Amino acid sequence: MNNRQLFQQHVAQTSPAPIGLEMVKAAGIYQYDTEGKAYADLISGFSVCNIGHSHPKVIEAVQQQAAAYMHLIVYGEFIQTPQVTYAKMLADLLPASLNSVYFTNSGAEATEGAMKLAKRVTGRSRIISFNNSYHGSTQGALSVMGSEYWRNAFRPLLPDVYHYNYNSQEAIDAIDHNTACVIAETVQAESGINRPAASWIQALRAKCSQTGTLLILDEIQAGFGRTGSLWAFEQYQVVPDIFLLGKALGGGMPLGAFIADKSLMDQFTVNPVLGHITTFGGHPVSCAAGKAALEVLLSEGDIAAIPEKEKVLQQLNHPAIVQVRTAGLWAAIQFSSFEVNHRVIQKCIANGLITDWFLFAPECLRVAPPLITTVQQLEEIAAIINRSIREALD
Repeated sequence: MNNRQLFQQHVAQTSPAPIGLEMVKAAGIYQYDTEGKAYADLISGFSVCNIGHSHPKVIEAVQQQAAAYMHLIVYGEFIQTPQVTYAKMLADLLPASLNSVYFTNSGAEATEGAMKLAKRVTGRSRIISFNNSYHGSTQGALSVMGSEYWRNAFRPLLPDVYHYNYNSQEAIDAIDHNTACVIAETVQAESGINRPAASWIQALRAKCSQTGTLLILDEIQAGFGRTGSLWAFEQYQVVPDIFLLGKALGGGMPLGAFIADKSLMDQFTVNPVLGHITTFGGHPVSCAAGKAALEVLLSEGDIAAIPEKEKVLQQLNHPAIVQVRTAGLWAAIQFSSFEVNHRVIQKCIANGLITDWFLFAPECLRVAPPLITTVQQLEEIAAIINRSIREALD
């Protein structure tokens, strides 16, 4: 059997028609298949590879830490330098109230931990989340996912979870003294890049403060410069009570985190002790890789160049394009239907661009290249997208 057959036979499948490319190398903004063909990566591992693939400083950090030690003991018992230094670095880059980091294995686990923390701190059970939101696929995260299509087959899920439209006054009105937390993406990803109105997210923050409700902002995809600032919430002058990170947090290694004030996080240590535990969360190699990747992102100045790069994406203008929505170096190119979009995606892949659709906006083509992508490279990518549209539809 060849690798494709082995993949289909022995690797659990998540769709009836996976992309199915076999890559042997990735470097910078490109991936390379078994034939040596280069593909510009417009997905970045779903915003994981914000500094591109195989950065030498990240590779060096991984190798050095792996040689020193890998797993030692369950999370939170030994002092492990990669965890300590990375947590301190993150805290220094966040508002003062976000100073205690709980590292997890993934963004979904960060969501789970944040919901537990909100219930523990407030003594309440009611959770408000949003339609067309995505926070992970574990059962708790699935409960706050904003689509019944994805939830229905796995019920019963968490009770006392209520979904409202993003950017709606109804959601703000629903927050009361029985609400443990509101969980929202600062910029909705899988709905096809949906920004909040500044006045709305500020009102959301104010109503949470008024009612003693914890505001959880999810930047698992939006964080680490993707939207044009290090953290998307900086653009709206709000600060969450609990902050979720994942994806780019590990620099290509598996890592997530939920971050809060120490006074909140310390409540996991009593009544009961070990209120939240993990074996592999905050793996030292992942923390070393993530810290190195963040240092690269900050030192090479890619975030400051994002507004200029965003303009290139905003200029895509084929007649078949219904709308282009952007948030920094992140775009949803909307077509009239999934069928049209799927044809364009297939042509993009054939023409050397790796792209895909959005969970809650299947009519939209995803553009989220590494932040190191240059303006010239983006112009070349835009030209290929336009050519792919013509080949698919004209």
